[in-house]
Amino acid sequence: MTVVFFQLTLGLYFLGTVMFLVCLDRRSEVLSTIALGLAGFGFFTHTIALAFQLLSGDDLKWVTFHKAMSFFSWSLVLVFLVVAIRQHLYVLGSFILPLAFLSLVSTAILPTEAPVLHPMFQAVWVHVTLSMLGTVGFAVAFVAGLMYLMQERLLKSKQFNVLYFKLPPLDFLDKLNQRSILLGFPFLTLGILTGAISAQITLGAYLSWNPEQTWAVVTWVFYLFVLMGRVTVGWRAKKAAYLTIVGFAGVLLTFLGVILKSSGVPVS
Repeated sequence: MTVVFFQLTLGLYFLGTVMFLVCLDRRSEVLSTIALGLAGFGFFTHTIALAFQLLSGDDLKWVTFHKAMSFFSWSLVLVFLVVAIRQHLYVLGSFILPLAFLSLVSTAILPTEAPVLHPMFQAVWVHVTLSMLGTVGFAVAFVAGLMYLMQERLLKSKQFNVLYFKLPPLDFLDKLNQRSILLGFPFLTLGILTGAISAQITLGAYLSWNPEQTWAVVTWVFYLFVLMGRVTVGWRAKKAAYLTIVGFAGVLLTFLGVILKSSGVPVS
């Protein structure tokens, strides 16, 4: 039953992604409403799939890459739906839903018999949950930064096309970028701390400095640098947008290390 709902979710997210991308070049409110409905229905089936997974009796301590990425995808869509409904910002789906869809696809590509995550990740499920929530915040900051750069370029080139009118004002995108970092950073911090405690219990060391742990620490330091720059120095606009895009690339590298590890591919 869980597999059926996950497959249905994949289909709905795919259709929603295609519809949202089409909406970038269309003024039709009907298409936006349909795309939002597909995303909402996909979120509903995704929630059912996760509920069945929790009720199946699996030990929460044993966290697989599939479960972690599925939760990340679910959380990302949840944030999008909340923002879209409250702010009527449907264009956000053209950027966030593709990320959620690709995240869920990654769980389908890897074999189901792939080993569970590294002991540091599997011993405390709270660590994975907090880390994923932090990543959701950085993903939204990345999307906000990307949208900011696109809107600024349209303004400078005076291309007042459909996309220009769909994208939010620059001030709104700048605030969304900052708030997303402020939301994601504490979750990532708590995730790293609980992971270090878990590693000490299971491995006898807080950090073993393998590639994924190293990238996680580097990512944390980078976002601390960005956060301090925004709060104390007052970094705004283009600089913050570029930095959050670079920072999210570090997050993706961390994910890549975990994917290779969970797939059994040696990572040196």
